[in-house]
Formats: sequence, structure tokens, C-alpha cells
Amino acid sequence: MHWARIGETGFLGGIRFLHWVYRYGGIWLFRAVLCLVMPWFFLSNSVARRASLEYLARLRETSGGATPAANKWNAFRHFMSFGENVLEKLIVADVRENVRNPVGAEGLESLHRLVDEGRGVLVVSAHFGNLMFLHRLWRNQRAHVRFTLFAHTRHAGRFNRFLHSLNPEMEIDLIQADNVDVGTAMLLSERVAAGGIVVFTGDRVPVTLGSKATVAAPFLGREAHFPAGPYVLAAALGCPMFMVFSARCREGFSVTARQLAERVVLPRREREAAIRTYLATYVAALTEVCVKYPLQWFNFYPFWRDPAGEPNPAPDEKPSKPLA
Repeated sequence: MHWARIGETGFLGGIRFLHWVYRYGGIWLFRAVLCLVMPWFFLSNSVARRASLEYLARLRETSGGATPAANKWNAFRHFMSFGENVLEKLIVADVRENVRNPVGAEGLESLHRLVDEGRGVLVVSAHFGNLMFLHRLWRNQRAHVRFTLFAHTRHAGRFNRFLHSLNPEMEIDLIQADNVDVGTAMLLSERVAAGGIVVFTGDRVPVTLGSKATVAAPFLGREAHFPAGPYVLAAALGCPMFMVFSARCREGFSVTARQLAERVVLPRREREAAIRTYLATYVAALTEVCVKYPLQWFNFYPFWRDPAGEPNPAPDEKPSKPLA
């Protein structure tokens, strides 16, 4: 099943309701509501539940048993972590709230140096942790930098307006990532030339599929499909490419930034092979942060399927019992 076939009915209405709860009832009322809503969502959404269990099982095997076991309790904790993530996004977007600096910041100096030099950067992240925190952090420290985020949601425009209503200073552009055309490419070129930061989530395939839209790579023990678009655009724009992930920890937030390439080069005759090389580095970094923060990767759909919905091959892997 393609992620886009999982409905988003009520998405913005639900976000507005949760914001109302948070604004007038505070964090503890929000969490109380979360404790009422999440059990229903967990029990009623079998697709998301099975996806969480599959992810936890593959992650535990990859980590050698260092991450939570794939059982229903830990899957429910995974759902609750997602709910907390929604709360964090609302807190970060709220102009009344102060956002602290990250308690751990690995590799941000290199990224900031490029931005301070006026060089645009393409960042590939994931549906992991809180990207809104990164934007607020950059906004606080470098208010002049334009931040463009490619969002995998059919509600990008309305969600962008909602964020702006919460905080007019949230100079963030959300662009729906399923239809990158010539006009979009020109816009990105202008943003990068002006020293902006363009962010892609590199762990979800585009809605509009084509023969060159995805590339497969091993992830947590089985092949998965990833979008080729971020690497193709980075090559076309000729700008540095970074991997950046933010995660929640006990003391606050932690940020990891690593340069993927000073310039992405995709030879015409070896295009897919070159993308696989960059993708392998990205997947290794994503695996590392998932092992460190196992309940903060939020892709609640059958991830290890090809775009047509069939399971991807796993050489030498014995058939396993279906996850319930």
C-alpha cells in the first residue's frame, strides 16, 4: 500500500482541535486528551499498528536487541511518541513559547558556515523527530535565511497558513512534494542562489510515480524504496547537500548534521548507481538515529513494499510470521 492511499481526512481539523486544547488547557490537558485519543487510533488503525510492529522488529534485529521489542505495548508507545511530536510542533510554532538551543548539536557548524557565507544548501531529513524545531532554531539564530520545506501532505498550503496564523514570524514555505515541475525547480534555484535552506524528507516516495522516481536500498534488513528527487535536484542546483535530523531527548532536543556532498554529481550513464551511493550514506545515518531514538521515526504505513504495494525482496531471508 502506498502511503498516500492512507487517508488524511480531518488532518487539519484535528491539528486545530489539538492546538485549541494546548492553548487553553496547557500541556497536561493536551496529554490527557492524547491518552484518550491514541488508544482508539491504535486499536482502529490496523495498517499503522502493523507498520509500527514491523519497524520495531526490523530495528531490534538490526540493533542486536538494543531497541524495544516488537510487541503491542511498544507499538503503542510509538503511537504516543507521535502524539508528543504533534505537541512539540505546536509549541515550536507558538510565538509565545521560547525554544531552547539544542542540548547536543553535532556538525551544525559546517552547515552554519555555508549559510553565513551566503551559500544555499539542500538538506535531506526524514519523518523523524521535529523538523519544525530546526526551522525555529535557524529562525532565532539567522533570521535572514529563507526556509523551504517539501512536505508530504495534501494539505501543505492550508497547514502553512495555519502555522503563519500561530506565528507570523514563521517564514517557512511548505511545498507539496508530489508534483515538482519546471516552475518549482526555478523557484528552488532562486532560493538556493539567495542563500536559502531547502529541506526534503528523503524517506517517503512521491505520490506521482515514474520509472525514475525511486531507488531501492537496504534499510533495516530489507530493501525499501526511497525518492531519487532530492539527489537529482541537488545535482541540478549544484549546491552542498546535508543530512540533518533532530530528536527529542530528556534534556530537550538533539540535532545531528552531516555533509553528504559538497556537490552531488550524477553521471548520465551511471545515474542510478551514483544515486545509490549517496542514498547508502543517507540510509546509514537514518539507521543510526533510529537505533539511538527508536520511537521517533514516524512512517506508519507498509514501508518495506515497492511502490505498487508488493513486498520487496530480501535475499536469504526466511519467511516470517505475519505481525499482528
